[in-house]
Amino acid sequence: MRVALTGATGYVGGRLGAALLEAGHTVRALVRSRRKFASRPWADDPQVTAVEVDLRELEALTEALRGCDAAYYLVHSMQAVGSTYAEADRQLAATFAEAAERAGVGRIIYLGGLGELGDDLSEHLTSRRQVEHTLAERSVPVTVLRAGVILGSGSASFEILRYLVERLPVMITPRWVSTACQPIAIRNVVEYLRRCLDEPRTIGATLDIGGPEVLTYRELMQQAAEAMGLRRRWIVAVPVLTPRLSSMWIHLVTPIGYRLARPLAEGLRNRVVCRDDHAAHWMPQDLLTVRQAIEAALGKMQRAEVASMWSDAGPMPGDPDWAGGTTFVDERQTPVRTSADKVFDAVCQVGGGHGYYAADWLWRLRGMMDRLVGGPGLRRGRRNPTTLAYGDSLDFWRVTEVDRPHRLVLRAEMKLPGVASLEFNIEPTADGCTLTQTARFKPRGLMGLAYWYSVVPLHHVVFRGMLSGIQREAESQ
Repeated sequence: MRVALTGATGYVGGRLGAALLEAGHTVRALVRSRRKFASRPWADDPQVTAVEVDLRELEALTEALRGCDAAYYLVHSMQAVGSTYAEADRQLAATFAEAAERAGVGRIIYLGGLGELGDDLSEHLTSRRQVEHTLAERSVPVTVLRAGVILGSGSASFEILRYLVERLPVMITPRWVSTACQPIAIRNVVEYLRRCLDEPRTIGATLDIGGPEVLTYRELMQQAAEAMGLRRRWIVAVPVLTPRLSSMWIHLVTPIGYRLARPLAEGLRNRVVCRDDHAAHWMPQDLLTVRQAIEAALGKMQRAEVASMWSDAGPMPGDPDWAGGTTFVDERQTPVRTSADKVFDAVCQVGGGHGYYAADWLWRLRGMMDRLVGGPGLRRGRRNPTTLAYGDSLDFWRVTEVDRPHRLVLRAEMKLPGVASLEFNIEPTADGCTLTQTARFKPRGLMGLAYWYSVVPLHHVVFRGMLSGIQREAESQ
C-alpha cells in the first residue's frame, strides 16, 4: 500500500517506518524537517518519500496525503503545563481528518492511550480520547489502537522505570504503585500497527493492545530490578503525593522532564488494562512478557542498537540569530596530527557515558543545577555512544548541524537566560588538521550577562580541557 506516516522522527514512528518498508509498503513520511528525518536509517530507502509539511495547514496537508491508501496519525502533545495543549491537539486532529477526507485516504490509524472509560480519566488520557472522537467525525474510517505502558529501549515509560529502580533502593511513592497495568513491548506495538493494514476487521475498530501479563506498578518495578541484577526494592506507598509532586520527583530522579512527566504521572492513577482481546485474536503474534521486554530493551542499550528515543520527538530549534545585540564568544584552536575523520570521530564521542574529556564533575554539577530548575540535565544521554545525527539529543544539547568530517554544532537545551551553542570545525592541513572549538552565548537581559561573567572563569578548565582531550583521543586512534 501507499502509506502516509506522521511522527516519523518520533519514538514509535521512527520504528514503524522500517517495519512498513520491510512488509513491502511504500512510505510517505510527513515531517516538519526533512533534514532531521534524513538521520533515520531507513530514510534513503527508494520506497520512501519525505514531504515537509505543517500539519496545521489544511491545503498543504491535503496535497501531502493525496494518493495514499492509509495514514498513520502518531501525533500528540506530551505536556501538561498550561491549558492549551488539549485544544491544540484537537485542532490538529480535526485538520488531519478533513485533509484525509479531501485527499481520498482510505483509512486513518491512530495510536491512543489505554485506560478505563468514564469521567475520572487524567487530563492527558481525556485529550487522547478527544483526538479519537475528532478523527472519527469525518467520513474516513479510523482504527484506534490503545496502548498503556510501552517497554522498549529509549521509551519514556522504560526510562522512568529504569532510573527509578536503578537509583532508588528505597522509594516513597504515591498510591498509584498499586494500580494495575498491562505493559506491552515496543516491538509488539509496532507489529500491531503494521498488521492493521492487512486485517480488514480492524477498519473502524477501537482495539486495546497489551502484553500477556497484568500486574501493578510495584510488581513492574520489582521485575525490572530483578532483570537488572539488583536487589529487591523497598517501596512504601503514601497518600500525600499529588500528580504535581510525583512529576517533580520523576523529573529530578529520571531523564524525563517535568512537562513530559506530568501527564505520565497523572495517567498512572488510571487502571490501564485491556478490556477485550480482539487485537490478539485478529492479529496473533508472540507477545513478550514484561521480563522479556525489559531484557530486550537492556540488551539493545548495551549493544548500542537503540533505534529511536523518547527525546527524538519535537520540533528542531531554529539556528540562533547571532546578528544584533551582544554575543559572547569563546573560541579555541589546536593542531591535531591525524586525519579529519579521526578528529570528527573523537568529537562525536563527547557527552553521554563517555563524558566531556575534562572536568566531568563540573559538567555533572551543571547538569544537577539544570534539573533543579526544570531542565533536562545530563540524564537524557545519547542514543548511540559513538555517532551523532542531525536532531539527536545529547544530554542537555541538541545536534543542529552535522557535516562529516568538517563540522558539528550543538545547541543548548538547558535552562539558560539566553541562547547558547557549541560548535566544532575541522580544517585539513599539511600535517593533519586544525580543530576549532567555539562556544557562543547570546544573553537575555541582566540575568544573561550575569550568567556569562559567572561562568567565564571556568571556561579555561572546561573548554580548554575538552579541546585537549579531543586532541589526545584523536591522535591515539
